Amino acid sequence: MNAPAIPRDEIVELELEVPQGQVIRYDLPSLVSALGITDPTRLAVETDGLRRALVTIYPSNPLAVMPPPTVADMTMDRHGRVVVGRHHNGRPARRRLFDPSTGSAVRALVFGTTGAGKSRCVQYVMACEKRNGIVTWYGDLKGGQSAPEAEGQVDWRVTTQEGVILMLRAAVAVAEERQRRYQALGRNAFRIGDPDPLISVRIDEANRLLEKGAPFRDEGTRLVKELGRTGRSVGIGVELDAQASHLEELGGSDTLRAMLKEGEVTLLRWSSGMMRQLVADGLLPAGEQLQPIPKSLAPRVLRSQFDLEEDEDDDDAPGTQGTGYLLSSPRPTAMMRHWRIGSIEPTPGLDPEILALYGPGEPALLEVTSHAAAGTAYEARSDSAAFEVLCLALQTEQDEQQQAVKPISTGRRGGRLEDRILTVLADAEDPMTSDEVHAKVNKDGGKTVKPGSVRNTLGGLADVGDVARVGHGLYAPAR
Repeated sequence: MNAPAIPRDEIVELELEVPQGQVIRYDLPSLVSALGITDPTRLAVETDGLRRALVTIYPSNPLAVMPPPTVADMTMDRHGRVVVGRHHNGRPARRRLFDPSTGSAVRALVFGTTGAGKSRCVQYVMACEKRNGIVTWYGDLKGGQSAPEAEGQVDWRVTTQEGVILMLRAAVAVAEERQRRYQALGRNAFRIGDPDPLISVRIDEANRLLEKGAPFRDEGTRLVKELGRTGRSVGIGVELDAQASHLEELGGSDTLRAMLKEGEVTLLRWSSGMMRQLVADGLLPAGEQLQPIPKSLAPRVLRSQFDLEEDEDDDDAPGTQGTGYLLSSPRPTAMMRHWRIGSIEPTPGLDPEILALYGPGEPALLEVTSHAAAGTAYEARSDSAAFEVLCLALQTEQDEQQQAVKPISTGRRGGRLEDRILTVLADAEDPMTSDEVHAKVNKDGGKTVKPGSVRNTLGGLADVGDVARVGHGLYAPAR
């Protein structure tokens, strides 16, 4: 068909609908080609996940330039939300810090590939927390490089895996202490400042703590899950910020996945593999489509290979840092972009614009009533030497636990077929078919087995709950 005439200086909105019984799908390059548009960043596509879609065509990318936030943006409204940026149509993009209607602290998840602007978004939310009297506990597992300006602006900041474990232990202990106090008072929900402040526990680069092979993976996963269970009703929220979205990179726990997908989920620029995993893990409803976010706003221009003239501005186009989707919002498929956070050009030290976001004064602190529950780690948080002693003690504790664990079957020659199958499934990143399991088992150095033996054993393991059937003909370790 002929492409419609799209005015270059007007905003055009098209409402599309497929016949009843069909689900709307679209291919972005085909849509761009059909509309006669050379710059796909001028296009915004939203779907209802069923039959309808809105296609908006702008004269230029509406999110190319973003202003910094105002104090009003950073102040929680009566619904416990702050404005984190704007959608492509100019409407405010809001994220919840607290749910006053239920008295619930927030669980949150921020995903984004390297360079997507995740650290700046995290800094902004922490600055909002400070301005709203929220106690922030922050674990920066990039060695403190993700948000160096947070030092002195939050109640507790750690930069190592040992420090994060000590922080999580303290948070769980405070949640249990509050739970006992609130039960005695007959309270079943939380109210900010009545009498305790809201607490936000955040782990940046969380995949480093929770990925396969990480030294504290099991305990870290257990503590985060426990916070998700007990913290919500006593005013202690938890957030994970990560580059990877694969379930195995975040503790490999179905319970943790379910907990997070019910919270505030922000998706910045992603890879195709990440998008597939978001759908597989249930963080994005099946059928929903998101428009890809390019790394740069530079238009793609075809040049002859024999054109010797070089354009010095080829790599000078603005990036798309901070652009993303608020998957837990009422408009999950509406592209948005966070406010411009920090200086445009890199600074030689701490960024003065980010420091200014935190505002004057001291950060909110944990209530004195819970200091005993938080323990020595909290008391030593500002004493680097004393805190290092606690971290070294934790390392020793971890080493002793590992030495005390008896080695399990490796699946080598002579091992039980059940153990060999469980080892194969545990080492796999994705669910496997029986044929895939059979091929891996026969490569482990043990006795060769037949496909029927593997299928029968898989069925038996699934029946007793050691293996989970996660799809048609797919198997994974039970969690």
